[in-house]
Amino acid sequence: MSILSRIVGSLAKLPPAETYDLLIERDLKVPMPDGVILLADRYAPRGVEKPPLILVRCCYGRRGFFGLLNARVFAERGFQVVIQSTRGTFGSGGTFNPFADEHDDGLATVAWLKEQPWFPGSFATTGPSYLGFVQWAIASEAGPELKALAIQISTAEFRSQTYPGESFSLDTALSWIHLVATQEHTSLLKQLVAPPARKLRPIFSHLPLREADKLATGKHVPYFQEWLENNQPDSEYWQARSFAGTVGAIAAPLNLVGGWYDIFLPWQLRDYRVLRDAGRQPYLTIGPWAHSTPEGLLFGVREALTWFNAHLRNDRSQLREAPVRIFVTGANEWRAYPDWPPPGTQEQRLHLQPGGALAADLPPRSEPDHYRYDPANPTPALAGPLLSGKALPTDNRPLEARPDVLTYTSAPLEHPLEVIGPVQADLYVKSSLEHSDFFVRLCDVDLKGRSLNVCDALLRVSPGRPTPEADGTLHITFDLWPTAHRFRAGHCLRVQISSGAHPRFARNTGSGEPLGTATKLLAAEQSIFHDPEHPSGIVLSVLA
Repeated sequence: MSILSRIVGSLAKLPPAETYDLLIERDLKVPMPDGVILLADRYAPRGVEKPPLILVRCCYGRRGFFGLLNARVFAERGFQVVIQSTRGTFGSGGTFNPFADEHDDGLATVAWLKEQPWFPGSFATTGPSYLGFVQWAIASEAGPELKALAIQISTAEFRSQTYPGESFSLDTALSWIHLVATQEHTSLLKQLVAPPARKLRPIFSHLPLREADKLATGKHVPYFQEWLENNQPDSEYWQARSFAGTVGAIAAPLNLVGGWYDIFLPWQLRDYRVLRDAGRQPYLTIGPWAHSTPEGLLFGVREALTWFNAHLRNDRSQLREAPVRIFVTGANEWRAYPDWPPPGTQEQRLHLQPGGALAADLPPRSEPDHYRYDPANPTPALAGPLLSGKALPTDNRPLEARPDVLTYTSAPLEHPLEVIGPVQADLYVKSSLEHSDFFVRLCDVDLKGRSLNVCDALLRVSPGRPTPEADGTLHITFDLWPTAHRFRAGHCLRVQISSGAHPRFARNTGSGEPLGTATKLLAAEQSIFHDPEHPSGIVLSVLA
């Protein structure tokens, strides 16, 4: 393993290892209050008494890729690491019920740590995605011994990502349950880098959705069924699995790493804002990564190591001065800022115009544009935030050639335009159906005519959400993924509007039937308005 750890250390640009002589204790038994036993491995530099401690709680296994990335490389650099398999995974007892047990199991694990002879009196936590959620679950109650957290590509509650815009993240949900169902006999790294698209592709189109889990895994997955059944915003199921309300109470220093194309970014930035409003100063890094981009995962390890050296070893020599560091796409450069969004930005509104134009001027009196959305042939997803697979920007021209996609394009820019911060869609629409979706994407059209996606989002409308205007139109306003992007001189801004991005978002059947049992497909006639009474547009955060 030292060869692999040397390779990872080099790829992650880590400081040299202090030792490769490690003490590794396997299958430590950690009792839970209900009698269930969870298994953990402990890595420690041999011969060092009570080195600083890092806790990693993982549903993806204690060894292999995650053991290397989250335990061995830290132990080789002077830390001891306890990496534990969460309930119902990789030999740990009980049943894996995502999000439900991590608070109680996590706090019981912390209590167990404090009783061990090698406990140094304090500890830190680290990890990405679900490994980040388990940190949020205990962070406000773990006690003063918790000295630092390093959370990558994650957030304090997963409902928002599961139902973005009140739709359903079908691709991510189905890919994840397949990953969990097969991970103990298939390489996790292989699944993330090369997901089983061939097997899942036809299942994405299957209805009803409540049968999709069995088609993907060979059996029904209880928690997938629960997600389909508990999709209402006020669901007690998700309230019991949310730790967003405790974020402001976390006292330990936090280091957050995200990606512009990550599935959790908007809600990770919400967590950041809550911390800032509570008087905390978390560090935040956002890079040009998707959820499973290897470079982003390796960067997270390096950032965590620097954070733990600063807060567990009092070595702040490598800690950067500016708390916020972001990568500006288009400019292809890193920037340092004191906060997010950065100071000095101002809103700029671009309005949809007749003839497919996009400009700052209010639109003239004009007829709305129309398209037909047919869920039997749903508008496909092309790149954008996904759990795995092709998520980074790509040429959208094949998508924009479809008759169910409208585009509005600005004149070529005379000067560069930097959009850094929130982006919002503000549209006046009408649908022939009460149940419908609207998807908006901002693209950068380069000098070769390539239309590269920058950020996007989808909103699901239903009776009374929102309330119709007096003329029957719907005024819908929703946030796209935040961004930091430079549109270069000569480039154009383009806004795409459609009614789907399947299977990233489960198609809207138009029938209003329940999410899990819907089978009836109704086509929708959609109208997008752009006139003085209906000034549809997009609102950008522009760096002055």
